[in-house]
Amino acid sequence: MKRTLVNLAVGALLASSAAAFAQTAAAPKSDWTFTGNAGLFSDYRFRGFTQTGYGPAFQGGFDVAHSSGFYVGNWNSNVEQGLYNGASLEMDFYGGYKASMGDLGLDVGYLYYYYPKSGALGSLKIDNGELYAGASYGPLSAKLFYSTTNFFSLGKNTPTDSKGSYYLDVTGNFPIADGWTLGAHYGYQKIKNGKTLGLRKDTVSDYRVGITKDISGWAVGLNFVGTSEKDLFTTAESGLIKGAGKSGAVVSLSKSF
Repeated sequence: MKRTLVNLAVGALLASSAAAFAQTAAAPKSDWTFTGNAGLFSDYRFRGFTQTGYGPAFQGGFDVAHSSGFYVGNWNSNVEQGLYNGASLEMDFYGGYKASMGDLGLDVGYLYYYYPKSGALGSLKIDNGELYAGASYGPLSAKLFYSTTNFFSLGKNTPTDSKGSYYLDVTGNFPIADGWTLGAHYGYQKIKNGKTLGLRKDTVSDYRVGITKDISGWAVGLNFVGTSEKDLFTTAESGLIKGAGKSGAVVSLSKSF
């Protein structure tokens, strides 16, 4: 009996030592995080205007973030070739810094829009670069984008430029039930010298309201999207004569991982 007790005591001591060693030997938590996202959408709307001729889009990207708050990322989507002078893909590259103070979140950075193979057959090569600064509090967020280049090349190679255009994004996402979220967005776009460069107006607003349901990590969404000037930009779907900002519904299925 004493021998059994001794064996049990020795076994318990060895198990305890092994557990302590395992905890000591465990790899420290990394300061880096990697996240990704992918989704299928019935239409790609950028600031209210279709980028795919009211057709479907597959989109996805990734983010690499450091515990200090700095991050970089990439996001991609198919786009309408005729609209982007031969480019069928949009690639966005961005980097910035995020910080939080209680419920208040801050985000500043730079975003560059790149369209591979745009400028086909001597046409205008399209790109865009914007600084951004945003804040969030609870379910509400606001972000301001300021163009450091000609706004999607509008006015490029002309005496009149569109640098200094800006866009304000105000968004709210409100949980309303188990897995259900109500979302609403308002955006205001100011295009510097827009009328001088051939647009009907220098300003346009867009809106979105919809609902999202989380199903085992998949987000199923239905949103109603519209603009204040549906013909301010056109779609190549019908030879650039059809307004790209008409009101409509967008259905989506996406996942973050």
